[in-house]
Amino acid sequence: MLLEVRDLKVCCGTAVLLSQVSLNVDNGELVSLVGPNGAGKSTLLRAITGLVKWERSMMQGTRAGDITVEGTVSFDGERLDPLQPHEIARRGLVHCPERARVFPEMTVMDNLRAGAYLCRDRQEIAKNLGQVYKLFPVLKDRGDQISGTLSGGERQMLAIGRALMMRPKLLCIDEPSTGLSTRLKTELFERIREIRETGIAVLLVEQDVSSAFKLAARNYVLSHGRVIAEGCGEELLRDETMRKTYLGL
Repeated sequence: MLLEVRDLKVCCGTAVLLSQVSLNVDNGELVSLVGPNGAGKSTLLRAITGLVKWERSMMQGTRAGDITVEGTVSFDGERLDPLQPHEIARRGLVHCPERARVFPEMTVMDNLRAGAYLCRDRQEIAKNLGQVYKLFPVLKDRGDQISGTLSGGERQMLAIGRALMMRPKLLCIDEPSTGLSTRLKTELFERIREIRETGIAVLLVEQDVSSAFKLAARNYVLSHGRVIAEGCGEELLRDETMRKTYLGL
C-alpha cells in the first residue's frame, strides 16, 4: 500500500472539519474523492500533505493556530506525521492545489523549474521536463509567456506540470476541472489518465462526479468531514439516495 490514512481528525477550535477519515491508495492506482461543497475534501488533501500542520505552526495565536490534527498518515511505509511539507514532497507525495495556483508573475518555464527545486540532477530535470511537454505540448510553446496571461485551461495544465516536475509517486490533484469548458475538461481528464498509466498513483478531488467515476478504480464519498461510502462508480450510482443527496446527480 502506498498511502494509508487512518482516523484522521482535523478541528478548528470546536468545529470539526474532518472526523475519523480513513482511506488508502495503492501503487499506480487512481482513486477519486468526491462529495458536496464544504465536505472537507480540500482540507483532507492539505492534511495528508502536511499543509494544515504547517499553517498552524506559522500562525500561532490566530484562528489557524487553534487547528488540531489527530490520526496517522503513512506513505510508502513511513509515517509522515512529523514531517514538514517539503520533506513530504521530497518522498514523492505531491500536492497540486485547487484553482490552478501558479506563480502568475513568472514565465511558464520558471514555474516548471520551480517545481523541480528539490531535484539537483540536471539530467533528471531535463527528463521530467520532456515528460511534461509530452503530456502538455502547449507548455513548450508558451515557455516564455507570463503565466498570469494563460487561459484557465493552460494554467491548470501548468499547475499539474509543475507538480510532475517533483517526480511524484502519488499526485494529489484538487478539483482540476473547475471553470473549464466541456472540451477542456475532457482533454484534461485524458491527460490525468495518461499520468496514471505512467505508473504515478493519483488521488483526485473532483466536482465532476461522472468524469471522476469514469477515471477512478475506486471512489470515496466525503460529506460533513466523514467518509460515508467507498466503492466503484457503478456501485455508488446504484444507490438513489447517494446519487441525489451526496453526488448531485
